[in-house]
Amino acid sequence: MTFNKGSLILIDYTAKVKDTSEVFDTTIEEDAKKHSIHESNVKYQPKLVSIGEVSYPVLKGLDEALSKTAVGDKLTIEVTPDKGFGERDAGKVRMIPIRKLGEDAEKVSVGDTIEVDNKRGIIRFIGSGRVQIDYNHRYAGKTILYDVNVVKSLDSPNDKVDGILKNRLPLEDSKITFELKDKEVNITIPEEILRADGLQIMKHFIQLDIFKFVPSLEKVNFIETHLNKTQAKKTETKEEKKPEPKTA
Repeated sequence: MTFNKGSLILIDYTAKVKDTSEVFDTTIEEDAKKHSIHESNVKYQPKLVSIGEVSYPVLKGLDEALSKTAVGDKLTIEVTPDKGFGERDAGKVRMIPIRKLGEDAEKVSVGDTIEVDNKRGIIRFIGSGRVQIDYNHRYAGKTILYDVNVVKSLDSPNDKVDGILKNRLPLEDSKITFELKDKEVNITIPEEILRADGLQIMKHFIQLDIFKFVPSLEKVNFIETHLNKTQAKKTETKEEKKPEPKTA
């Protein structure tokens, strides 16, 4: 059974450049460590993909191939530049005076990604007081191979909400809790992220995604509990000072 446009699925994958076998992205922590691309702040888990949609997109070539797969499929998908990171454009390679980098001029080296004039690029050459910056995507012009495992199709409202929350919230899965009741969902926001940067934006996109992929729901409620820590500390102190009961 293939997937329709708008289907939500979970995939595990490891991506590499076909010509060099350079592994640059993966959802699998073991593979990230094996290929020395592990990042401590990354949440390694199956990737949420919305087939044919922009909500949870992947490269066009990968998306098209996934639409023809089924749960349990394990395959290698080849994505050419025209359906991947694009062809290389020589016009996006610029030579600028190194002094334009200011204080960073002495810190950068070939291969570094830097931002100049609000554009991110890769340093390709440094010399004679100049620096060459490539504003093409790092993998433009490259054919990419994805080793993919189609893990699950999110079909029920519960599975869809669960997948959306795990994707949007920077929390361990065990700390994500919600309750579906009739035509609404109650989502508990743990205290540890109540002051997180961008929480309101996270909540905004969560409710947009839920209404889009679970249109039967009419309400999304975010539950935030704030404790009076000062009062709680006083209560604890009183408990500690209680005299021990006398024994006969």
